[in-house]
Amino acid sequence: MIRIALALLLSLIAPAAALAQSNEKTVSIVLVHGAFVDGSGWKAVFDILANKGYEVLVVQNPTISLNGDVAATQQVISAARHPVILVGHSYGGMVITEAGDNPKVRGLVYIAAFAPDAGESVASLGEQPVPPGESGAPLLPPHDGYLLVDPAKFPNAFAADVDASITRFMAIAQVPWGLEAVQTKITKVAWKAKPSHFMVTTNDLMIPPTFLRAFAKRSNATTVEINSSHAVMLSHPEEVAAFIETAGSAK
Repeated sequence: MIRIALALLLSLIAPAAALAQSNEKTVSIVLVHGAFVDGSGWKAVFDILANKGYEVLVVQNPTISLNGDVAATQQVISAARHPVILVGHSYGGMVITEAGDNPKVRGLVYIAAFAPDAGESVASLGEQPVPPGESGAPLLPPHDGYLLVDPAKFPNAFAADVDASITRFMAIAQVPWGLEAVQTKITKVAWKAKPSHFMVTTNDLMIPPTFLRAFAKRSNATTVEINSSHAVMLSHPEEVAAFIETAGSAK
């Protein structure tokens, strides 16, 4: 009787295991957050992609130094089971540009992100005048080597299309952004050698949309525009997940 029950159990488990294995994708997705936040902002995108069979890994950047964030990202890339689609939001674009030089990385996805060239830093890119009718990030003056967004302005500037109860908490829970991360220049430019995809957020009040379009153009990226705030992974997770999938399936 025990043998019959065991055989029955195995007969039920085997097809389920085979189905799960057949559903697993052949690329891994590594998500890299930007400044002032942490990896939890990717949760909705993570859930969508993981439920479709992707291995999805999330980097927790200290955002103290660019080199430290690149090292944290390289560790996660190394842990991935498959070739990697490397996704960066905002300052995360600086990180993936440098870390994406890793031969395991198959493609890059920039989500409302910086896409720097060699010798550029966030600081140097931020010296460009903001185009008329657009806005730059409402940063407070540096304090003890770190930057923060003005908490009173954070909800509207970072995520005007996200529930206010969430953005008020995000404003208070900001992760300080190290000036070393802001001022360090890029030395490796992965988008010059890897296929790139770029999502431009047209209602962005942190990085002007004109800048985003320029980044996308010079990196020769496959580009889409979306009517969204800077925090597009929170306000439009389905669209962001679908865009990342497009990069994953690109040849």
